[in-house]
Amino acid sequence: MTPVQQACSSPLINNRGNHHGPPVLRNLSSKLSSQLTPWQTLVITLLWLYISRNFAKIVGLECPEPLANLYNRSYFRATWVTTALDAGFWTAMKIRRKWLRDMASLLFSLYYLVAAEQADEKVRKVRGTLTVDHLRVSWNKATTPYLSFFTRLLRPRLSSYPPRAIRIPRPPESSYKEPVSAWLYFDGPLAALRKHAKLILDIPGGGFVAMNPRTNDDKLLAWAGKTGLPILSLDYRKAPEYPYPYALNECYDVYHTLMASRGRCIGLGGDTRPKVIITGDSAGGNLATGVVLMTLQSAGTDSRRWQGEQTLPVPEGLILIYPGLDMNIGNWMTDEQMSLIQDRRMRKTNRNVLRRKSEDYYKLRPETPHPSDDEDDKMASPAPMTEQSTALTTSSNSTKPDPSAAHLIQPANVATQTAALVSSKPQQMKTRLAMSSMISYFNDRILTPEMMRAMIILYVGPHNRPDFSTDFLLSPLLAPEALLARFPKTYFLTGERDPLVDDTVIFAGRIRQAKLNSYREKQELGLLKSNAEFYEKDYVEVALIPGISHGFLQFVSVFPEGWRHIFRCARWMEDIFANDDTGALIGSSLTKENASDKRSGPSDDRKPRHHHRALTESSGDEDRPLEMSSIKPPKVNGNTIRGKGRKHRTRDDGHPKRNRSMVSLASEDDLLGRRMKGLAGGLMGMTANGT
Repeated sequence: MTPVQQACSSPLINNRGNHHGPPVLRNLSSKLSSQLTPWQTLVITLLWLYISRNFAKIVGLECPEPLANLYNRSYFRATWVTTALDAGFWTAMKIRRKWLRDMASLLFSLYYLVAAEQADEKVRKVRGTLTVDHLRVSWNKATTPYLSFFTRLLRPRLSSYPPRAIRIPRPPESSYKEPVSAWLYFDGPLAALRKHAKLILDIPGGGFVAMNPRTNDDKLLAWAGKTGLPILSLDYRKAPEYPYPYALNECYDVYHTLMASRGRCIGLGGDTRPKVIITGDSAGGNLATGVVLMTLQSAGTDSRRWQGEQTLPVPEGLILIYPGLDMNIGNWMTDEQMSLIQDRRMRKTNRNVLRRKSEDYYKLRPETPHPSDDEDDKMASPAPMTEQSTALTTSSNSTKPDPSAAHLIQPANVATQTAALVSSKPQQMKTRLAMSSMISYFNDRILTPEMMRAMIILYVGPHNRPDFSTDFLLSPLLAPEALLARFPKTYFLTGERDPLVDDTVIFAGRIRQAKLNSYREKQELGLLKSNAEFYEKDYVEVALIPGISHGFLQFVSVFPEGWRHIFRCARWMEDIFANDDTGALIGSSLTKENASDKRSGPSDDRKPRHHHRALTESSGDEDRPLEMSSIKPPKVNGNTIRGKGRKHRTRDDGHPKRNRSMVSLASEDDLLGRRMKGLAGGLMGMTANGT
């Protein structure tokens, strides 16, 4: 007998018992089989497994989910879906064949919809080692075949005509020659565009690195169908291949071409200059604000006017949707920023933002009583002094020492002051500390600090050296008050729990303050009635949506409440144009008088000056960091179109003189350059050898 046969004939193997289990289980099985069907047995088994795994959650013994109370139910449900999609697409992103990758992405996403904890863990690990490929896969997933198909099924019929791809030429004076790609959303035939003189210029977001206009089809089709106006959405070139300021110059060039060609570049009639509203969301809000600032800067100095630059007309309005306006991410709010948020005129709008900032402290000490609204108003008022402290101050010197300069206090006074403080009645401590929203919402499910860090590094690039404290075209939050006072009517739409909500409330407060100061100056000069009242809603309006965070207009298929906010933006557009038409009717007679004065003037004044463009690196103007000049205005009926009545002249030969200008980017291999290149290379998936 072989060893195998001996092992098989062993009494330990042969004596295996009954195949149906021990006697107790056999009796229980025979009783239950007569009462339960196999399907009921399966359901009970699965239910028991779920209860045993989630027992602590069911009975309320589990630790609270920190994000469960951060958002409202519908938005939290939407973030659960987007997190599963991100995890699924990131899991399948290494598959080479596109058809297999698209199918696997959907299958993995369905798995992560059920396994929510695994999805959170997958997303957390990926965000810790982000690259530009991860960002693009996540934010461009709406354009994949299967997701776009389901999105079209869930989208209501908003427009009868699909979007059309077009290309916008550059101005002749531009340093760049490649046309700008864009998509035109218009609910009508192209021939009907000739009847329009109003336009919406949309700049989509995507962290400067991803997302073309087709990822915003829901929003853009709704605007086109609701307003009946053409919507031009730009597909600007993305970082890191095209770092700052390439995308900003692209957007400005498009606006410049629209004004110079009177909209003919996209099919408008061209009888008059089109009235334009600029919109932008997230990173697109940054670019949209930068375009307005560059427009206000055009011909803003004597040197620029001498070089022949004409003043471009300012857009009719600006709509910013959860914009990112500050690239210098900080931890704490300054006193100036807090004063803008605590402005009494905006106390009702910013009430929940202020409450959230105070909760950052009181959540750490729940026993500390919360201050009332009246106490918040008296925050800046000094506390009453006791008799001992008063006597101490008058006996030592007449100047009260600054608490921040405690190291300057004489040692002899320290003991006396300590005794006075101990003997005095204790006062309630009031803190002025307030964290920025980026730190308060550190664990946001849509926009995290790691993603912000990656976007800023990729957008700036390894060789650019911007000054984050002064470059207001990179961080529009730093724009000078002189430019903010000339801003068009601006609308803001942001979620209260957005990590970028501080950018909205601070920038809105700065615009409001600049407009108020300009309003008071006009009253002092007698240009306005002294008893006229300032209405801030004539200049800026802010809508803060409670219980939601970033990007809520990007996934309205799983967040149906987003449609209401899309249609709100459409109403804002209609209001801007309606108010502009009313003002045009009131000032029509004055416009005719000014036009007659121009026609009766000297012939030399009607000649436009050539547009001389000096190199940026050799320019003596400090206010022109990203200068882009105007193109030669067209002639209609033999008359040259001027911006705001400024005089222009040409050379004797009648041809404009052109000089190119580009922003000079340092390329020397210094220590800082190697550091930035290493950071950007890691995000772009490059090795140390640059491959």
